[in-house]
Amino acid sequence: LQMRSDWSIPICSGKERLRVNGEKAHPTQKPEALLERVILSCSNPDDLVADFFCGSGTTLSVAEKTGRKWLGTDLGRFAIHATRKRMIGVQRDLAVKNEPYRAFEILNLGSYERQYFLGVDQDVEIAALEASKSEMREKFIELVMSAYGGQKSEQLPGFDGVKGNASVLIGPLDSPITEASVRRAIDTAKKAGITRVDILGFEFEMGIKPVMQDTAKDEGVTLTLRYIPNDVFDKRAIAKGQVKFYDVGYLEFKPRQAKDGTVTVELEEFSVFYSQEDADAAASGLRNGQARVVVDGGQVVRVGKNKKGAITKEILTKSWTDWIDYWAVDFDFESQREIVRVVTDEGEKDVWTGRYIFENQWQDFRTKDSRELRKVTDKHTYDLPGEYKIAVKVVDVFGNDTTKVVKLKVK
Repeated sequence: LQMRSDWSIPICSGKERLRVNGEKAHPTQKPEALLERVILSCSNPDDLVADFFCGSGTTLSVAEKTGRKWLGTDLGRFAIHATRKRMIGVQRDLAVKNEPYRAFEILNLGSYERQYFLGVDQDVEIAALEASKSEMREKFIELVMSAYGGQKSEQLPGFDGVKGNASVLIGPLDSPITEASVRRAIDTAKKAGITRVDILGFEFEMGIKPVMQDTAKDEGVTLTLRYIPNDVFDKRAIAKGQVKFYDVGYLEFKPRQAKDGTVTVELEEFSVFYSQEDADAAASGLRNGQARVVVDGGQVVRVGKNKKGAITKEILTKSWTDWIDYWAVDFDFESQREIVRVVTDEGEKDVWTGRYIFENQWQDFRTKDSRELRKVTDKHTYDLPGEYKIAVKVVDVFGNDTTKVVKLKVK
């Protein structure tokens, strides 16, 4: 059958069942029929299909369904999270049909660069560019420390400043704070006799929150991880003391072992500390009859002014579960090391990165059609008695993830 040069494939409209997160979230989402035609005509089963701007994961979804291997990347955390949920849905559908599917892993390799905030010229020569970056890094540290209420200091290598009795480390502009950098900060603090460390960053590598806080506590260091808000670049906000640094999410869960030896995990509490805008300040800027929704102090608030000018505030987050979009459990965390293959002068060899793979052995999440969220997992059975580590990962409605690990002795 000869393929025509023009293809008639209906668009993926806003009401289409396959539409992910609505028209506004993914206006460029492609119909699966289009990607299926492209993938089937340009690849064979078990070939690798890559989409480096994967959006909501349409290409990856079709690749999985047609038996192709796939690789997807995107700069937006919402895109990655939407794709994760979509691919789990594809796996579930294939499992029901008793068809094969592949496991996948999410790796955080970088994020948006923020040099434009500081005006770094990317077109200059390499030597001048490095000098410019170094100079701007110093200005960036001074700016953040000023907003944080601390002082820049060069007295202790490994840290950027102090606030009270805490040493402060500021993360990079264009990449997340890694577990390795947190580990170095803890080791440096221990050697110097420092008992409090504050680490500030725009983003944190997936899986280090609050696992590293628990590790530091065991080693005698109180570790605080806080997000740097984007308004840190607003000098007027700094002068008015309006820049707020919020801690990472707080997560509590409890494993429960039944008499038959099976284990379930129950979510007990989750909270965030985000603030988009002060609710009172937002309300004061409204005209009579207007309303808007803001995030203030870990709550979603609808503020408004009635026709007489009276301010109204309604808290829309009724329960702590309202913040959770997705959660997953690894019942035997640290059972699988993360191994990478590197090339050396002696040849290729496998090297342990020092990290472990988080296996999504159970998960639940909200979808467009179902907003319900389970708080208790299915039963899990361990093959052997012993001490295990259970890891729980929560992804909130803003796409940020929080992970916590607890030990459980299985009888």
